[in-house]
Amino acid sequence: MHSEGTAGRDSDHGQGDGSPRGADGGLAGDFLRSDSTEHAQSWPETQPTQESSDPSDQAAAPAPHHVIDGRYELLHSLGRGGMGEVWKALDTRLDRHVAVKGLLGRDAIGAATQEQMMQRARREAAAIAKIRHQNVVAVHDRVESGNQVWIVMDLLNARSLADLMREEQRLSVRRTAAIGLQVLGGLRAVHEARVVHRDVKPANILFAKDDFAILADFGIATFDGAAPLTRAGELIGTYKYLAPELLGQTSQESAATPASDLWSLGVTLYEMVEGRHPFDRPSEYEVLVAACQSDPLPMEHGGGLAGVVGRLMHKDPRRRLSAASAEDMLREVLRNSAAKPDPVPVQEEVRKEAEAGEEAEAEPAEAPAAAQPRSSPEPPPLPPQKPQGPQEPKQRIRAWQKASAAVVCAALVAGLGWFAVDRMNGDGEPDAGGRSGQGPEPEPYIKTHPILKVGVKADQPGLSEKTKDGKYRGYEIEVAHAIARDMGYSRDQVAFEPVSSENRSTILQKGDVDLVIATYSITEERKHAKAPDYSVAFAGPYYVASRSFMVRKKAKTVSIDDSRMLRKEQFEVCTARSSTYETWLPKAGYNMTGSLPNGYDRCVRDLLDPRSSVYAVSTDDVILAGFVKNNPTELKRLDSGPGAEGYGVAMNPDEKGLKGEVCSSLKKIMTDGVWEQLYARHLAPLLNRTNPPNKPKLAECPS
Repeated sequence: MHSEGTAGRDSDHGQGDGSPRGADGGLAGDFLRSDSTEHAQSWPETQPTQESSDPSDQAAAPAPHHVIDGRYELLHSLGRGGMGEVWKALDTRLDRHVAVKGLLGRDAIGAATQEQMMQRARREAAAIAKIRHQNVVAVHDRVESGNQVWIVMDLLNARSLADLMREEQRLSVRRTAAIGLQVLGGLRAVHEARVVHRDVKPANILFAKDDFAILADFGIATFDGAAPLTRAGELIGTYKYLAPELLGQTSQESAATPASDLWSLGVTLYEMVEGRHPFDRPSEYEVLVAACQSDPLPMEHGGGLAGVVGRLMHKDPRRRLSAASAEDMLREVLRNSAAKPDPVPVQEEVRKEAEAGEEAEAEPAEAPAAAQPRSSPEPPPLPPQKPQGPQEPKQRIRAWQKASAAVVCAALVAGLGWFAVDRMNGDGEPDAGGRSGQGPEPEPYIKTHPILKVGVKADQPGLSEKTKDGKYRGYEIEVAHAIARDMGYSRDQVAFEPVSSENRSTILQKGDVDLVIATYSITEERKHAKAPDYSVAFAGPYYVASRSFMVRKKAKTVSIDDSRMLRKEQFEVCTARSSTYETWLPKAGYNMTGSLPNGYDRCVRDLLDPRSSVYAVSTDDVILAGFVKNNPTELKRLDSGPGAEGYGVAMNPDEKGLKGEVCSSLKKIMTDGVWEQLYARHLAPLLNRTNPPNKPKLAECPS
């Protein structure tokens, strides 16, 4: 059965435009393969790319039906990740559908950056082209056109292992071992080609159909003879899956070995069966230090997998389990569990418990406490392994392992100083995880606030609006859900409350909401306001908007095509009370209407009313774009004027730990491809600008 497609999707469902997305919401591997599978997934909506007058823009973001190298006709964009955009294309020479991945030139600020990105794309193609294995994505061609590098690959109907883990929370021992064996087979082929992947993680493991696993995304792979892409001391890869030997090295390129990939596989297997990270800590720095110095958290559901996972995650890469030995051990796990049926899926078990009135037992995972599953029965572990339960003392690394690990880690922890300095803002300032570096670790916010209450606006199309059925939708709503998800909340544990520009600080101060995500511009005045406005703490910005004006297409007396005419003729301009425009408009010389409403809906009604003296509405371009989209025959937006507004997530300044959690979530949104997806889905249709602007810098979060 095909999954339900997104709006405007190509009607060629049989080719499968699957949408593999990682746990962070980003693209999982960027590759598709064309098989007659029945498990097609929906890619995130991506608006058709518009032609640009800038030749470099055209090379970076071509329109549909553009032909690459006289052979590959781009049909439509399948999705965008941090390292490229994937298109479904027709190979006109062989009359088959393929996936074509192109480097996004919009991310290159200068010539040096553009060249580095092109070098990375060339590297990815060269790395994959060395490998021929059923569990590794296949590349067929590499084409360079202008300032763009294109990689032609199999077209996959696929979703990622990260998707599967997010849906099921934990996998059975047998299923984990079966998937792990396939990934390990792909890795052995990769390593035999003298390539090191360097980014093995759930988001980069795709499924063609059923549980047929394919290793993808070789964007940061290294191999013999490859030119280094990193400077001394730079960290590359995904920190949660980095092997200890890659930390604190002068060159990660030279330190990366097949053993480093096997560590990452061990972490992935642990997460699959346990539903949590083996070094679960509140900040990135603490995860890295724990990976170097501490034992993994005890495996409660690992059964026969505990032995292979533990040895794959040996601190000393020289003593780490080899790929061949790991393969033998995983096959043994499969043999021992073959006679037993898989346990009841976690989600089904939770449902049955709820129906029986039982309370699901909480696990120490990142999922919401209210939705935690009980552990599923697993086959008995292989001797001499003993299953570890919650009441058992923590298994320790053997003494000889401790000794070798101490030698390795002593230098590595010293080398992590740059990482700590980079993520600490002065003496005692909280890091991205909300820690101050001193004193007890604060409790996660969800422990004391099981429902996250978020103040949003109800009248801003595309950004945040309340539908007729009482639900909320829009860009800011999804930003709120993305933050909440990273803090451990499910969608059902997020409650939205309507706020206005005038009352949002008061509602926040009263404790009616925990956060406000409502086009709340970050200003010094708001951060240090006195009653009755109240000061707020900001995290962000998560978006930067430009100042703009909206007028009628058919003017009341004269046609207005420039904001300078508004100022010259002193036509009345309406804005919302307590917005930043209430102060800015008079200072800039505009004639602001005498009675300001507390929302923009009233301004729009007055603008459309021929009896009203209002000739324009002034606020941020993205807010006005929503009103224009809802009424394109009557309204138009003027070119953006000087000045910009950075939107922040606002909270009570007294909630010190909350800001750390929100900042940590925003950093993941900005780095894991989620920001680009939310822009493409919600804001690109409003602004008629497919390529997003530069991502905002998180000025209100410790760097």
